[in-house]
Amino acid sequence: MLLQTDKSAIEFELSRRQFFNYSGVGLASAASMSMLPGTPVIAGNAANAFVNPLAVKLPHFSPRAKHVIYLFMAGGPSQLELFDNKPRLRELNGEQIPDSYVPKDNTKRFAFIKNDAPLLGARRRFRKHGQCGMEVSSLLPYTAGIVDELALIKTVRTDNFNHGPAKLLMNTGFGRPGRPGIGAWTIYGLGSEADNLPSFVVLTTGPRGPRNGTQLYSSGFLPTIHQGVPLRNSGDPILGLTNPSGISRRQQRQAVDAIQTLNAERFAVTGDGEITTRIAAYEMAFRMQSAAPEMMDFGSETLQTLDAYGAKPSESSFANNCLLARRLVERGVRFVQLFHTDWDHHGSDKEQNIDNGIESRCREIDQPCAALISDLRERGLLDDTLVVWGGEFGRTPQAQDTSPAGRDHHIETSCVWMAGGGIRGGQTVGQTDELGFFAIENPLHVNDLHATILHQLGLNHERLTYRFQGRDFRLTDVGGNVIKQIV
Repeated sequence: MLLQTDKSAIEFELSRRQFFNYSGVGLASAASMSMLPGTPVIAGNAANAFVNPLAVKLPHFSPRAKHVIYLFMAGGPSQLELFDNKPRLRELNGEQIPDSYVPKDNTKRFAFIKNDAPLLGARRRFRKHGQCGMEVSSLLPYTAGIVDELALIKTVRTDNFNHGPAKLLMNTGFGRPGRPGIGAWTIYGLGSEADNLPSFVVLTTGPRGPRNGTQLYSSGFLPTIHQGVPLRNSGDPILGLTNPSGISRRQQRQAVDAIQTLNAERFAVTGDGEITTRIAAYEMAFRMQSAAPEMMDFGSETLQTLDAYGAKPSESSFANNCLLARRLVERGVRFVQLFHTDWDHHGSDKEQNIDNGIESRCREIDQPCAALISDLRERGLLDDTLVVWGGEFGRTPQAQDTSPAGRDHHIETSCVWMAGGGIRGGQTVGQTDELGFFAIENPLHVNDLHATILHQLGLNHERLTYRFQGRDFRLTDVGGNVIKQIV
């Protein structure tokens, strides 16, 4: 009886394969066609079994943004040197912090300093800029020129003062590895409009990658097709993308079709959704062989545009990545995340302090960030592209070292700005106390930031869920409120 069952299964599979072959549509072609963005799903279509995991999905409500560019300053930029002007802190420079801020019972903990660390006043001049009168320090002259486009949030709180968990929380909504990044959640919720490029792209600059690396843009428990795809700054955008010498595009197409046939046959047997991810990945890789090099080529950009960003072709720089981010969203990429590292200001060496160290970082990012906003606006892309800037936490009003001057990690407050994508620019949300230690007006949390980003994309953060191990998970876990003042 067992043999008879096996024989029936084989006969069924053979007849199914013959159907595809005789009808002029191979298994690979059926699968490949159904993976193309915009391919309609037709009742009775033989390709229906292969549902494109990146197909465009309807949002929960009318969106203001279609794309996101997330500029992540890894390390924790000092809000007190950049956006949160505290004259009283300068007056009290070097004095003991009041007990009301840091109780003597050590219930308030820091990463490195002790409770009695002296206060450290900011060493930069602040001025009001734009019609809105937003205060910005002298470290960011280019950003000062676009403040009327920005919504500055001064009171974003996190939960952990260590870089790794704090980065995970800011990027995945959870302080331990294993959860999907915000970009992965976005693609899961909306799908992709890009025909020939990944839907979630990651670009990195700095002396090293951000702590926790790929966990920050992982797909977590979501299907792996939703994970971020890192693009290299030079050479092939992705290793192995170029055909070996002697292999034509036609030969490559034949090889991909053969692989897709095997994948399709395996899917017919198992119904495993990860196989549709594999099929889609092969098709995307094949199309990227021509699309990615064109996207990375700045030859079509004017000298004026390159100068505005400070971009130099074939160079690895944050400026180049900002220009690439604009080119990516032009081509339909849904989520682009830029990581720029070395924003740690402990005062431990010449590059990690609030004297020359932070100046170097600001010189690297100030002009490109401002150029990105201006360029998106001039091209009509800012209306539906949400740009977010920030790090994993802020810095303490107290000194860790004084020569060179440095600050410790601070979870109570940090500054994040957002622009475009339906955000009301030219406003500041939240206020901190006279020392910049606690939020005294509009205290907000990382969950609120994530809820707001999803809201602008037309997604209700409480409805965007995925069932895993018997529970419905979401990016904002059990928290999160949309920051209504800025939308």
